[in-house]
Amino acid sequence: HSRGQKIELLVLRKNDTLQKSIKLGKDGMLGIMIGNKITLDTSLIEEKYYSFGESISKGTSRGINTISDYASQLKYLFTSKGASSVGGFGSIGKLFPSEWNWRAFWEITALLSMILAFMNILPIPALDGGHVVFLLYEIITGREAPQKVLEYAQIVGFVLLMGLLLYANGNDIWKAISG
Repeated sequence: HSRGQKIELLVLRKNDTLQKSIKLGKDGMLGIMIGNKITLDTSLIEEKYYSFGESISKGTSRGINTISDYASQLKYLFTSKGASSVGGFGSIGKLFPSEWNWRAFWEITALLSMILAFMNILPIPALDGGHVVFLLYEIITGREAPQKVLEYAQIVGFVLLMGLLLYANGNDIWKAISG
């Protein structure tokens, strides 16, 4: 479909089929969001019961889908809009609903844990992924990387991480000041 073009969308809601006419975004994508947060409307929540084995399978599948969605969206981080959307601790706090909701709490906590795990395996010095790169170097060459190289890589990785931390939290502060 073309960017900005109107399309007909069929929405299946239980036994009802609704037809909606929706205009695609300028980027050619269709996005759906309910407000600006996880909905507290419990009528939208459908309970499903799984056996122990099924729950492991479903949970693993959902985790893999979540991580692959997150990884595919990392490319937007290197655009001006993506870079300005990076947030720190304040943005993380805003992910949680204003009213207590156990389900939302655990879903967001799980999402944050998966994101942290994914980020940790990126090949950035000072993270586990950076250590894996040096271990692979040692396996391939048969010798350890020079100690000075390891030290400088750790320093560079630490500076990168601290810079990202300051940038993300600075974005939060800027957004709070500028509205």
